[in-house]
Amino acid sequence: MHPTTLLVALGATGLCLLAPPALAQDALSPEDAAALRAEIASLRAQLQRMESRLDAASGVHATAPPTPAAAAAPPAPSKPASSSTEISWKGSPQFSASGGRTFKAKGRIQADIGHVDAPKALADRGLGTASEMRRIRLGGEGSLGAGIGYKLELELSDNAVDLVDTFVSYKTGPWLLALGNQNQFQSLDELTGDTSGAFMERAAFTDAFNFERRLGLSAQYEKGGWVLQAGLFADDVTALSNSSDGPAGGDENNSHGVDGRVVWAPKWGKTQLHFGGSAHWRDLGRVADTATRYRQRPYLHTSNSRLIGAPALAVREETHYGLEAAFVRGRWHGAAEVHGLEAELKTGPDARFLGGYAELGYFLTDDTRGYKSGIFDRAKPSKPLGGGGLGTLQLNVRYDHLDLNDRVIVGGKQDAWLAALIWQPVEYLRFNLNGGVLAYRDATPLPDGDRDYTAQVVGARMELDF
Repeated sequence: MHPTTLLVALGATGLCLLAPPALAQDALSPEDAAALRAEIASLRAQLQRMESRLDAASGVHATAPPTPAAAAAPPAPSKPASSSTEISWKGSPQFSASGGRTFKAKGRIQADIGHVDAPKALADRGLGTASEMRRIRLGGEGSLGAGIGYKLELELSDNAVDLVDTFVSYKTGPWLLALGNQNQFQSLDELTGDTSGAFMERAAFTDAFNFERRLGLSAQYEKGGWVLQAGLFADDVTALSNSSDGPAGGDENNSHGVDGRVVWAPKWGKTQLHFGGSAHWRDLGRVADTATRYRQRPYLHTSNSRLIGAPALAVREETHYGLEAAFVRGRWHGAAEVHGLEAELKTGPDARFLGGYAELGYFLTDDTRGYKSGIFDRAKPSKPLGGGGLGTLQLNVRYDHLDLNDRVIVGGKQDAWLAALIWQPVEYLRFNLNGGVLAYRDATPLPDGDRDYTAQVVGARMELDF
């Protein structure tokens, strides 16, 4: 017989032996009944302690039966279960709680070194070899539940701290609304993240035409391969926060614009296709009282020189249009864009400028380029470093064209032939090596007056993005 069973039997026998004297009477006084109950409770407590000692000695865990008081007491109200927090890894820890609440720290580090070999007669200190911290970005993103999300990022670039993506969003079904500082749906190359692009720098027209984030309200609809985007935008946050007086002050900036983009991204067998177009209009408002510049560096951001650039223009309105095409098929990927800008001037005829590029890429490893929601996304190594491989190795080539000449306006032309070798040992780290030849027409004149010449560029970047 189990010791516990034996103990319980002995206890019951003892209770029976104790009970007859008290129960022999036909009736008990209240005092005697209370004394008997107290004695029984004391014996039960002793039995429970003895049973626990026996169970401990035999290695058996048993739960003591409830005391009469506990059995008679009503059950305690249950406390609501505390929401547990789960931690996953997406380049940095992401915290997830019940109700769709999440938070993830974000950051970016880009360090560049580059060399621009241009005619020595230019005597430009911005050419030659230079290095820089291209970007240092910190911030966070997450959701508050009920479809409400947020994102906040601060970036140190060009020796200044700026707000980049800083907005509150709301997602319901295929709809995504955002309010704050954000991109304006200008072009595929501009919207693709700089840590997932095919080259160190974006196409020349994206900088020359002053694409930037601006404060605004946007809406996006995505369903069945279609992505529709539109928004109303003011000026960029840096300009709006400028407290100085005069035309350059933030209080004077009242520009506003409308931007829209349409993408159709069907799958054709194993090929992801992309076709898109965008249209943009902006009234510069009081910003038109200051000069607007359309110009471009010799590809690398390590150089602050501009070998081509239109003269300062008093622009009243800007209207521009873009067309996009791209594909991803296995190791291969490609993209092409053309973008035209028409600037309505306060005096004189309108100015029209044109830019575009075409690129082709191939993965030397068994990997493919990421794509989602109408833009390119980062690649995910199938065999990362430390996981049986060396990560991804990607080779890209690009032809890039920018024309800032229009009738009496002579801003110059730049044609670039570029190549890039990208090594991505793990998902969130890349090493980017670029080189190319740039052919100029009507560029910054040499001392002898010649404005047609070539320059060679080579650059490298380490980029960490999480």
